[in-house]
Amino acid sequence: MSEIYMPRLSDTMEEGVISSWVKNVGEEVASGDVLVEIETDKAVMEYEAYEDGYLVKQTVSEGDTVPIGEVIGYLGDTPDAVPEEPSSGGAAAPAEPGPAEDGRSQEGAGEPAQAPQPAASGSDASGSGGEEGTRPRSSPLARRLAREYGVDIASISGSGPKGRIVRADIEAAAQQRPAEAPAAAAAPQAAAPAAAADRQAYDDGRDSSEVQVSNVRKVIARRLVQSKQEAPHFYLRRTIDAEALKAFRSQINAQLESTGDKISFNDLIVKACATTLRTHPEVNRSWVDEKLLQHGRINVGVAVAVEAGLIVPVLHDADKTPLSEVGARSRELAERARDGKLKPQEMSGGTFSVSNLGMYGMDSFSAVINPPEAAILAVGAMKRQPVVHEGEVVARTTMSLELSVDHRAVDGAVGAAFLKDLAEVLENPVRIVV
Repeated sequence: MSEIYMPRLSDTMEEGVISSWVKNVGEEVASGDVLVEIETDKAVMEYEAYEDGYLVKQTVSEGDTVPIGEVIGYLGDTPDAVPEEPSSGGAAAPAEPGPAEDGRSQEGAGEPAQAPQPAASGSDASGSGGEEGTRPRSSPLARRLAREYGVDIASISGSGPKGRIVRADIEAAAQQRPAEAPAAAAAPQAAAPAAAADRQAYDDGRDSSEVQVSNVRKVIARRLVQSKQEAPHFYLRRTIDAEALKAFRSQINAQLESTGDKISFNDLIVKACATTLRTHPEVNRSWVDEKLLQHGRINVGVAVAVEAGLIVPVLHDADKTPLSEVGARSRELAERARDGKLKPQEMSGGTFSVSNLGMYGMDSFSAVINPPEAAILAVGAMKRQPVVHEGEVVARTTMSLELSVDHRAVDGAVGAAFLKDLAEVLENPVRIVV
């Protein structure tokens, strides 16, 4: 009998939602078969079996939210096998993705292990240090929520299996906390009365209804708040002459016409960023846990709007990838992102990002940094406007660039030098491919 655990399918995932069970109880399963579809913080992903057997039990239902490392089902040798009760020690969460040379998750490191390693002898069931039984058993999500709500987890009786403290226990304790609780502990709920009043105002005859929030949207909200609160943003703006870029793209696409391939302006911008990062490695950094990480690879994330929110697939080694391949790979990743079929390694390891809203007619905008990267480039629309060119006022095609920078990792002059050189590459686009 083998347990099936909620895997870590991305480097930022803390819990997953059972989107749908592909295999039903009693069905035979072969290694490589898709068992279940899981909605993570980034996309809906397929979770494959790593051994043969029969799905003998589903311990969670579709729509349930489950922390990493929790048992979601069992595989048996026969269709009528009966799972044993889990041991009192609980299960340790699957191994964390291993660090790559640039400090981010390794490609493929998000792939789940079918069975996690057992908890170390002498540690309690919560995964914390100390003698067994000194702390209550709890899920990783419950412990995080307890910290956020200021709840003493040791004072809570768990309603989960074997008395395990789960999310519902923490939320119930937070609601029942006495009014005289310390102000610091009540901080996470400080805005609750105002929020409740706002919601009541909308409910009173304004024809508003609550929209179900996906796990992806919740994590987007949490990470963007984290980015704005923790990373001191500063912004650098530059408008470039895009006439040469337009001509360069037309020339390349004319040469590729027989192959059916095409290069977009965004492909040129992504490649130009990767090329410029080679000469400005001090921008290809991250500030993580009071440490400055210098990345050895240039992996450019490309923001893609999907129904659930915003997904940022990553073009690994973009500086070493031919321009035509950048275009083909970008289109493939964007399509897979919209279909929810991206693999974990295709969304991890980014060291710089590009967000382009030019197709929506936006003149310019300020993008929020995708943590733990140090910078993101926001690209506006191309437009014809009067400019001074060679001593005369003429109509030229221009494009706005805005670089959002984490001041902890990159200084103002360093960011300005990068944007200056990026503008020169885009205005002399032959430098993109040489």
